[in-house]
Amino acid sequence: MDFTYQHGQSQRILRQRNLLGMAVLALAGVIGVMLLVSATRPREIVLQPVLRSPLLLSSAGVSREYLELVTRDTAVLVLDRSPSNLDYWMNSVLDITSAKAHGKIKADLLKVVDEQRSSSIAQFFTIQSMTVDPKNLRSTVTGQLHTIVGQKIISNDVRTFQFDWEYNGVSLKLAGFGMVVDPKSRKALP
Repeated sequence: MDFTYQHGQSQRILRQRNLLGMAVLALAGVIGVMLLVSATRPREIVLQPVLRSPLLLSSAGVSREYLELVTRDTAVLVLDRSPSNLDYWMNSVLDITSAKAHGKIKADLLKVVDEQRSSSIAQFFTIQSMTVDPKNLRSTVTGQLHTIVGQKIISNDVRTFQFDWEYNGVSLKLAGFGMVVDPKSRKALP
């Protein structure tokens, strides 16, 4: 009777082992199919606005064309503002800001919002030239900064602004920006 009992136990353990082996093979097959599907699935990144030519993003570094396009859009975003769009303006700039620089840039933007909120001062920027340095993740934009009070343009000055960037993976984020000032005269450079 002991022999029959042991034989039954052995057969039950053998069936459990075989079922477990089949389950492992089935799971391995499912994982293999999932890896195959994920490896052959096309990856798409939608870049706006409409581009002149195809643009390739790589984790190896930012391309000159991409840095130029992002700088162009960021310069317009950062330098065009009016009292009626200050909250949207600040949130949009913070959306493209790197996590490391978020606190400093937010403090600077809040100063501008506080100064401009109850005024009738607006400004817009028209780009004249741009230089980009993908190696150092820096770009400069020169153009006319138009300042308007009410309905009257009170200044129309040529200014140069510098943008510093942080590139992580395939994500380009704003690390800092400001007007370029001549250290000798302490005046804004054109």
